[in-house]
Amino acid sequence: MKKFLFLFLSLLFTHAAIAQLSPTETKIIEHIDSSNPQAIKLLEKIVNINSGTMNFTGVRQVAETLLPEFIQLGFNAHFEDGSVFNRAGHLIAELRGGSGPNILLIGHLDTVFAANSPFQQFKLLDNNLASGPGISDMKGGDIIILQSLRALKAAHQLDDMNITVVMTGDEELSGRPLALSKKALIDAAKWADIAIGFEDGDGKPTTANISRRGTIDWTLTVKGIAAHSSQVFSKSVGAGAIYEASRILNSFYQQLRSEPLLTFNPGRMMAGTDVTNEKSTNTGTTFGKNNVVAQSAIVTGDIRSLSLEQLNRVKEKMRRIVANHLANTNSEIEFGEGYPPMAPTQGNKKLLNLYSQISEDLGQGKVVAVNPLDAGAADVSFTANDVEMALDGLGLSGSGGHTVNETADLSALPAQSKRAALLLYRLKQ
Repeated sequence: MKKFLFLFLSLLFTHAAIAQLSPTETKIIEHIDSSNPQAIKLLEKIVNINSGTMNFTGVRQVAETLLPEFIQLGFNAHFEDGSVFNRAGHLIAELRGGSGPNILLIGHLDTVFAANSPFQQFKLLDNNLASGPGISDMKGGDIIILQSLRALKAAHQLDDMNITVVMTGDEELSGRPLALSKKALIDAAKWADIAIGFEDGDGKPTTANISRRGTIDWTLTVKGIAAHSSQVFSKSVGAGAIYEASRILNSFYQQLRSEPLLTFNPGRMMAGTDVTNEKSTNTGTTFGKNNVVAQSAIVTGDIRSLSLEQLNRVKEKMRRIVANHLANTNSEIEFGEGYPPMAPTQGNKKLLNLYSQISEDLGQGKVVAVNPLDAGAADVSFTANDVEMALDGLGLSGSGGHTVNETADLSALPAQSKRAALLLYRLKQ
């Protein structure tokens, strides 16, 4: 089916550009409006459940609150335990009706706010604005998924659709290994034709993500010869570990800056006679003297790239720079696992065009692509290479994410649920 999907959506977009809302679409919209108070009530309920990533009990409680909602809609839904990757687990809901493309909807249950955070409660600030931990990132997006599916059910359009919902419990702090913690997403993507993420994106209802930069960690380890500082640069001693690390970092800076939309950042550096690096806590120790040539250096950082091709090219450049070491030094660079990039494919652009047309049909105006520099990594990236089309950022508009100032615009909840519901409906046709 996937090889025909791009042509299918091209034809669908051409039709949608001139289409008025149908009676079925009107019914979908009316259901969202009438049920919006219940949606806000459910949003408040799950926001008031602390589900910081490492609060496994809280993450499970959010899942247990939402599971009956999916079951009531006819989904085969369960909670998949995450003990093998040291996280709570994921909510997975599946509906198989046999009509239209296979669609994956992506949310997450966890937040960045730990169980001991002072930021714990939903609070209504005025008629349209509310604050609370995870209200926009991304419990609001989870509610939009449910609202859209409920509206389709009310219009008798859901039962014959093919939909998988994956709400992960470790988006904010991924379990390891990623091959296990992201397996549910990757398996669903291999089944799906289209992946749609309900993160809050850049917080604006006028934008969505057709691309996200991937991110991986790197660790540079440098060795030199320890000696009295009076012998630095001599033939027998050389420049030492700190000068070699500096050469490498400066070469990264000089040779990689021309890569479009690439960022590479050394976040920590430890150097001296003896150094340690505690990866699990992002800490380390150093010992050295001003009159001793440094024997060791460790630098850790990350790379954010727009495509796998760019990432592989940059990694090879970094390896060549590291290998061209100064005399009497030796350096190695290791690349860790991370989030893959979600490249801005033609399929993704076509899906955005359809979503934007729906927004215009609803009187909400155009939706444009987010600048990849303004978009962090997200779970949708693990699906992008296995689907024909992907789109993210369809969640609840807000601001202040990851801080105690996190807020959401409640007036956007029904508006964005309508767009999502009509997107699913038109994809079904």
